Amino acid sequence: MPIKIPATVVTGFLGAGKTTLIRHLLENAQGRRIALIINEFGDLGVDGDILKGCGDAACAEEDIMELSNGCICCTVAEDFIPTMEKLLERDNPPDHIVIETSGLALPQPLIRAFKWPQISTRVTVDGVVTVVDGKAVAEGRFAHNVAAVDAQRKLDENLDHETPLSELFEDQVACADMIVINKADLLQSDEADALFARLKRDSRKGVQVVKATMGALPVDVLLGQGIGAEADLEARHELHHHHHDEGHDANEDPHHHDHDEFESFVVTRPEITDPAAFAKQVADVIRAHDILRLKGFAAVEGKPMRLTVQAVGPRVDSYFDQPFGAAPRETRLVVIGETGLDRAAIDAALCA
Repeated sequence: MPIKIPATVVTGFLGAGKTTLIRHLLENAQGRRIALIINEFGDLGVDGDILKGCGDAACAEEDIMELSNGCICCTVAEDFIPTMEKLLERDNPPDHIVIETSGLALPQPLIRAFKWPQISTRVTVDGVVTVVDGKAVAEGRFAHNVAAVDAQRKLDENLDHETPLSELFEDQVACADMIVINKADLLQSDEADALFARLKRDSRKGVQVVKATMGALPVDVLLGQGIGAEADLEARHELHHHHHDEGHDANEDPHHHDHDEFESFVVTRPEITDPAAFAKQVADVIRAHDILRLKGFAAVEGKPMRLTVQAVGPRVDSYFDQPFGAAPRETRLVVIGETGLDRAAIDAALCA
C-alpha cells in the first residue's frame, strides 16, 4: 500500500492566531514541502495573501489553495474534495498538507470527509490542532472580538448552521488532538494554569494542551502526530450535528518567534533487550514527566536492524526500519516538552 500523505487540520475562532501559527510553521518547516488549503471568505483572502508572502521555499505559491465559497464544513463535496484531488494528483505531491479552517467551521464534518473514497486511500488526518485565544477564553468570551465573528457569519452566504459560540468552541475542543493556548503571554500564571487545567479536563484523554505566544511552536510538536483522526470519529463527540454528511493581529511581528517555552534534549543509552518492555518504559516516563514528543532509534540485542521509536504523548509506536550499518549500536532518543523538564530524572528513567 502506498504511504498516505499526512494532513493537519488547524481550527479555532477568528482572532485565535491560526494564521500566525501556520506562518511560523512554514518559516521553520525543516525541509518539509508543505501544501496549504485555506478556508477563507469575506475579507478578500487576507490570510492567503499573508501566507503567500512568507517567502519560504517550503511552500511555493502554487502549493497554497484557497477555498473561498464559504465555511469548509458546508461545502465539502463541491469545494474541499475536488481541491484535495487536484493537490493529490500532482506529479510532485507535498510531504504534508495543512488545512486552515474558517473560525466558524465545525471540525467533525471535515474529518469525516477524509473517509470519502476519492481521497481515503491517499491522505490521512495526522492530527487536529485547535487554537484558542487564551486571554479571551479565560475571560469567558471565546473570541477576542465577538462582533467580528458575528460579521463573519453574515458574510458567508453558504453557512447553514447557526451554532452558538459556546457549542462551536466545545466541538472544536472535542475534536482536537492538540489544543494550543495562544497569546499565553497575556495571561497571569494562575490564569494560564487554570485554563490549562480546564481544557485538559474538558478534552479527551490523551489530548495534549500546550501554551504558545504568537503561535510559535516547534514543527516537531505540531506535525507528525500520526493520529489517523478519520478512523477515530466516535471519540470526537459532536454537540452540533450537521444536516449533511483567524485572525491576525496587525500589531504582531510575524518574525518574532520565541521557543523559550519549549526544550528538547537527547538521551543516549546502550542496547535494549526487550522492545515491548522498552515501549512500556517509555510510555511510563512520558506520563510521569508530561513529555510532548519522544522520537529516535534503539539498538536491540541480537538484532541487526535499528528500532525506530515514535511517541506522541503516552502512545508509543515502534518498528524495525533499516540496518545500523557503520553507525554505533546505541539507543538515541530526542525528548521534546515544555520548558522545565527534569532532564536528570528523565535520563535516569529512560536508562534504567
